[in-house]
Amino acid sequence: MGRLRGREPLEARGVLVNPPHSLLRELARSEERTTVYGSPGYVSRVRNRSAKFTYIVEDGAPLGVDQAGISPEKARAIASEVYEYLKDAEVIRIDRQMGLHSDFRLHCRLYITKKYARIPLKWQIMLFDTPDPDGEPDLISIYVPEWREKIIFCHPEERITFILGTDYFGEAKKSFLRMAMYLCKKDGGLGLHAGSKVLRVRNGSGEIKDVGFILFGLSGTGKTTLTMHNHGLKKPEEVFIRQDDVVMMRPDGYCYGTENGFYIKTEGLDESQAVLYRAATSPSAIFENVMITDEGEVLFDNRDLTSNGRGVIVRGMVENTGREVDLEKAHKIIFITRRNDIVPPVARLTPEQGAAFFMLGESIETSAGDPARAGQSKREVGTNPFIIGPEAEEGNRLLEILKNNPDMECYLLNTGSVGAGNGSEGKKITIDISTGILREIARETISWETDPDWGYFVPREIPGLDLTPYRPERYYPKEEYRRRVEQLRQERKQWLGKYKGLRKEITETI
Repeated sequence: MGRLRGREPLEARGVLVNPPHSLLRELARSEERTTVYGSPGYVSRVRNRSAKFTYIVEDGAPLGVDQAGISPEKARAIASEVYEYLKDAEVIRIDRQMGLHSDFRLHCRLYITKKYARIPLKWQIMLFDTPDPDGEPDLISIYVPEWREKIIFCHPEERITFILGTDYFGEAKKSFLRMAMYLCKKDGGLGLHAGSKVLRVRNGSGEIKDVGFILFGLSGTGKTTLTMHNHGLKKPEEVFIRQDDVVMMRPDGYCYGTENGFYIKTEGLDESQAVLYRAATSPSAIFENVMITDEGEVLFDNRDLTSNGRGVIVRGMVENTGREVDLEKAHKIIFITRRNDIVPPVARLTPEQGAAFFMLGESIETSAGDPARAGQSKREVGTNPFIIGPEAEEGNRLLEILKNNPDMECYLLNTGSVGAGNGSEGKKITIDISTGILREIARETISWETDPDWGYFVPREIPGLDLTPYRPERYYPKEEYRRRVEQLRQERKQWLGKYKGLRKEITETI
């Protein structure tokens, strides 16, 4: 076989084409534990993404620093075995559409062996109906969870992904988004692992104005919580939630939405997170690796299965969503970090600093992620482990977009603490502080001053918020504060130095 992408339609002993949601649930019934809300829950064998077993086929798309390659010959050999195996298998085929805009619509086709119907049950509600399900697909993923070897590989130019030996739903979801982000970059834009929303606010001049936000953040930083929050706004001020996971940014700052569902972390979810909690406890939700008792009670705080419990929720069940999934403009770009010592609650960045903090993708490891590394620095370019191609291209592209759109601003938002160390946990930055900061960023009511150590702007005053307890320099002797600044600077410089080809003004701004 010369190509990974075989004949369409795929040859199999039996193919169940686009079954309704009710039939998929019936096919997965033997694995279901039903909740008190009437929604299904399932437990997978693999409970997180298999990043160490994921490869890019080295055939046309150059690899980035943090990506692993597989030769075309090896990929074709495995693909040939998979196609032969599927000839005697029963398969489910699901066709869905990513995006709603006339300039961004991708026909996505998933093939998966029938016994794993719980996976397409979830994926089906993540995307939109496609007007021509029997047409030629733009993107294909072939998923065989029972394969003897765990390996995931994608061929960007042939637009196909093979997912083998894992039954984790996130692999199906991300296989299409990974490929779409690559296509967006090839087309001059930038695929971003970020949530999006609009804050309709009354600005300092008294005008009602729609302000578009995109929010980046590694797992555990509060990205979903902040994306879904209403910021205490009351009409005529209000919030419109667009997307939670991935957007495609055009060179003019317009962001295409991709999905019709949200894939949320459920750990610690309770009534205090009202918007998410209501959606998660609706009959249309689907749980993955969340503890459900024999009586159907959902134990969001229980980690016996994993600390990576998930829920798939229908976007329409989330308050403050509507039919619109695109963002007219990303006026405010928020890089969420979670650090505990000298990073302030918020900083306004220059375009060069914005590109640098995009490349840093900075946070700290949590006990939920890796207990052995809890508290240590953690970084991921663009907070996006699904980049295809040199990572420096991403940072350079973002800087180019920011330079060409002076009405777009970047901010660093810390959702951790300040002042930790010497036996103290520091002063926690609460959700009320973070959501209040975003609200006042939208209203443009914050007065700023230059931070002497980093050159970014920190708030002198934010209406309605007392930031006195959140000034990091208050918590350390001058010598220790200086040591922490220089240590963090060296960490950041070392990280950025990995990415050859990154524009000089980005690396030098740190």
